[in-house]
Amino acid sequence: MDEFLAISALQHYAYCPRQFALIHVEQVWSENRFTAEGRILHKRVDSAEPEQRGDTRFERSVSVLSNVLGLTGKLDLLEIKSGKTPKYTPVEYKRGKPKTEDWDRIQLCAQALCIEEMRSVQVKEGAIWYWEVRQRVAVEIDLELREATKNIVRNARVLLSQGRTPPPTSHRKRCRACSLADICQPQMFRDDRSSNYITRLFEK
Repeated sequence: MDEFLAISALQHYAYCPRQFALIHVEQVWSENRFTAEGRILHKRVDSAEPEQRGDTRFERSVSVLSNVLGLTGKLDLLEIKSGKTPKYTPVEYKRGKPKTEDWDRIQLCAQALCIEEMRSVQVKEGAIWYWEVRQRVAVEIDLELREATKNIVRNARVLLSQGRTPPPTSHRKRCRACSLADICQPQMFRDDRSSNYITRLFEK
């Protein structure tokens, strides 16, 4: 694999391919309250020391990679339960609350796929800790989630290779929470009909 893709970039793509392209193709970034709170949360998590509780070891800020998928990243927390076959559970920390969409679960699944490749084990479950509601949500790493994650990896790589920035997402509510809204200017892009006009001209 020529270039490794950051696991965190998969969440950007799943949330909005345009956001992904602005960050990973155009190399722009802007912070808002949500990203600042998330950064502070992860800084606290990463600074914690590893510990052992009973038969389970808690490793923090664990680096992982997958040569097969071309992914690299860092786990907030890896729980390793000892036994004849050790059980590995990746745990991702998020500042918000549980979502119906798969954005967070895709990021977690990618972490699980990296662990499986590195340790030659099967990871059946991960977890996401949502700071805002102080809730831990178990996530089954099933076939459907695995395929969705691999599909996101493929699509993200295509966008990177094309080096283009697609139009804004059709899910307008996502734009309001995006730190790149001022740079992206999704509403201005939607109001500009010139590209559609030119397309129709060439279709005649």
